[in-house]
Amino acid sequence: MATDWRPSAEIATLRERARLIGEVRAFFAERGVWEVETPVLGHGGSTDVHLASLSCVATTPAGRERLWLQTSPEFHMKRLLAAGSGPIFQLARSFRDGEVGARHNLEFTMLEWYRPGFGLNALIEETTQLIRRVLPDDPGPVRLRRYRELFRHRLGIDPFTESLGGLRRLAEAQGGLSMDEAARDECLDLLMSLAIEPDLGHEGLDVVVDYPADQAALARRHRDPEDGQWVASRFEVYCRGLELANGYDELTDAEEQRARFEADKAARRSAGLPEVDSDARLVAALASGMPEGSGVALGLDRLIQLALGKTSVAEVMAFSTPQA
Repeated sequence: MATDWRPSAEIATLRERARLIGEVRAFFAERGVWEVETPVLGHGGSTDVHLASLSCVATTPAGRERLWLQTSPEFHMKRLLAAGSGPIFQLARSFRDGEVGARHNLEFTMLEWYRPGFGLNALIEETTQLIRRVLPDDPGPVRLRRYRELFRHRLGIDPFTESLGGLRRLAEAQGGLSMDEAARDECLDLLMSLAIEPDLGHEGLDVVVDYPADQAALARRHRDPEDGQWVASRFEVYCRGLELANGYDELTDAEEQRARFEADKAARRSAGLPEVDSDARLVAALASGMPEGSGVALGLDRLIQLALGKTSVAEVMAFSTPQA
């Protein structure tokens, strides 16, 4: 007989979680952003090489089909935007295989919202306002931090121009792992997570901008004013060493989106990763005309963890994966 039937979180914590979720809903109601619900299962998964989608085979009107548990509600929400929804938000159950630890759970709650007509600066302001609304204490001022400058200051290198060999040696020294076969992005991700992220967000809310262009995912790209290199039009918000939110100036070009899906799938094959079905309906929605604007995904469990002073996301979930 199983003995670990109790919740991961204390009942008092879950009551506080419910109160904070009420604050989130009130925040968006005050701004005329309406709540939507989209499917947990979809015909497309995430082709991103850094994410592992979960899938199942189900009986549908089309017969036996493979369906994908969504890593975020992004694709379906963008289809709503293309259909004329206007500003929307969602508290979505999301799934990512292999993501376990104090900051991760296979199943988690993603707070995602989209603002047609908003530029990145307007969305950064709204995102930091929401974080302040949920946290019990003032986290301090908002500081814009350029990705490139963080690497220069902390590691003494320019991440855009440093050789792959140099990045591999530095990543090996930081992580204690062999990086002989590591790709450029893999090295940068490791260096960011081990050497830079832990120091962010301790003197305010740090907003990191101007990521490398190949880390744009579903964001637009723009030129770095420093030397004209392409950079991603996205931001990430950090508080007390935790990444809380990831925002994009959203890509609306259907052909560019199709090309990125194909590039992702080629990169997955090259890395020996499982094939993932891309979302053809998202491409069709973009082709029909999704309005320009910005969107952001925020890890709600992490934000609640910070707000309630807990050490892991499991402590603010009714049942984390080991107890599910």
